[in-house]
Amino acid sequence: MSIPDENRAVVRSLTWHTPDIFELGVEHPGCAFVPGDCVALYQRQGTASRPYSIASGIHDETWRFLIRRLPGGEVSADLAQCAPGDSVRITPPFGWFRPGQDASGSSAVFVATGTGIAPFWSYLRSYPDRPPVRCLYGVRQRADAVAVEWLRERCCLDLAVSRETAPDARHGRVTDLLPSLPLDGATHYYLCGLDTMLDDVSRWLEVRGVGLARIHRECFFNAQ
Repeated sequence: MSIPDENRAVVRSLTWHTPDIFELGVEHPGCAFVPGDCVALYQRQGTASRPYSIASGIHDETWRFLIRRLPGGEVSADLAQCAPGDSVRITPPFGWFRPGQDASGSSAVFVATGTGIAPFWSYLRSYPDRPPVRCLYGVRQRADAVAVEWLRERCCLDLAVSRETAPDARHGRVTDLLPSLPLDGATHYYLCGLDTMLDDVSRWLEVRGVGLARIHRECFFNAQ
């Protein structure tokens, strides 16, 4: 589906965090969003698009997107070649994932794998005075964990690295950190990332009496 040429944003920055993960910054397109919202970003030339979660705060002048360049990725590989001054086509924000916002006054737990940390960046940038009680972050290699020190300054972060050891992380999957989570009748749990992680964490919570109404999911990747 194509969108009008006027729905474009000028690229302001492209920053590489790892050889495969980059942060794309574009000028504010002039519309409001809620942390957790996505937009569809298009190839610079062509009609292919993919949804990406906004990683910026609601008052930021630049909209940022945390993107993994996938082998053969039709859109991610093209966006990885952007330079300041280029323009990209962008849709209005959309979505239903609302980190920390589903029940006013309730505590929140965030669980992310990979670039699934992006909507939680948005929340922390938007509401720095309302951090989650815990944030669990799982990656394969330590280098894939983006902005860890920034996150640790803003919330109670636990990092899990599954394929190597690191001095500041637990060796294992993010699900290995689950026994440390608070379990009560008020906390809401927000899960974003790999589909198998969403399923594993959801089952773990349900077995311990957490109702589905307090488990919120956003799938970024499928294991198959």
